Amino acid sequence: MKLSQFKFDLPRELIADHPPKNRDDSRMMVINRSTHTIEHKIFRDIQDYFFEGDVFVINNTRVFPARLYGEKEKTGAKIEVFLLRELNRESRLWDVLVDPARKIRIGNKLYFGENEELVAEVIDNTTSRGRTLRFLFDGTYDEFKDTIQALGQTPLPKIHKRPIEPVDDERYQTIYAKHEGAIAAPTAGLHFSRELMKRLEIKGVNFSEVTLHTGLGNFRSIEVEDLTKHKVDSEEMFVLQEMADIINTAKENKHKVCAVGTTSLKALETAVSITGQIKPYRGWTNKFINPPYEFKTADSMVSNFHLPMSPMMMMVSAFAGYDFLREIYDVAIKEKYKFFTYGDAMLIL
Repeated sequence: MKLSQFKFDLPRELIADHPPKNRDDSRMMVINRSTHTIEHKIFRDIQDYFFEGDVFVINNTRVFPARLYGEKEKTGAKIEVFLLRELNRESRLWDVLVDPARKIRIGNKLYFGENEELVAEVIDNTTSRGRTLRFLFDGTYDEFKDTIQALGQTPLPKIHKRPIEPVDDERYQTIYAKHEGAIAAPTAGLHFSRELMKRLEIKGVNFSEVTLHTGLGNFRSIEVEDLTKHKVDSEEMFVLQEMADIINTAKENKHKVCAVGTTSLKALETAVSITGQIKPYRGWTNKFINPPYEFKTADSMVSNFHLPMSPMMMMVSAFAGYDFLREIYDVAIKEKYKFFTYGDAMLIL
């Protein structure tokens, strides 16, 4: 398929810049692939579609405050650093994006915090992802991470064009976030409230947790028309044996397996064997799913409405069917569903 096939006109006012008052208050479009029908619901209605033995696969990654603001030595130029990936824990080495990039050279020092609590030195200027920094920090690793937590900001995507607010620290995070490492929230999971999850558990619905640390590749512009030539940034992921067992048992007993978000679905499709069993997994994935694609794992999924020409839209298109998804998005725009980070949800059955 071609990149241009995923282009559509999205009115700016349909991009949700703030979360709804309650997580499960979002609207939810329910899509049935076999009957080719669309229903309009509220997210908490999702409990009406799942029953004892069914499984939701959720991504328990935790977003860390990846955006730092500092100054360049001598000139005092304002510099934004976006932490991408920790390369070496002992050496405090990180892959980062720097803005404005043109002002930074190898050997430059950057200072963060009013009292320069954090200092970094640029040691590599040539990585495909941007820069490599070494943080010059004498304390323990825990003290270093506490400093990052104190100085860093929640990495809300810049498309929202507003300052970070206290509400973002809580709401740009799923209620089941555990393992820190993501620089973007798995947004389909933001709709689940504690009350809703408890009601699902009472019904006998199970939750299987995977970990996939969402990276910046989800938001990079795809620059090739031929999607077979697109290279995806690798993301670290983990699937434990006990979590794989929950999914495999559900599949064996013909219960629903619902992937919550594109990251959970990507993790499942990475960890699946030729026979369709989910295997324990510890490593990296650079899987890029776009139509046509035959899914071996989930038979339903929860997703947000995604931006034009984004990898997430392409994966959902592969799951729902390309033509049907274009129809769905037309309806979403007409009915003024909210898109992207804090937007509304769809349940694809």
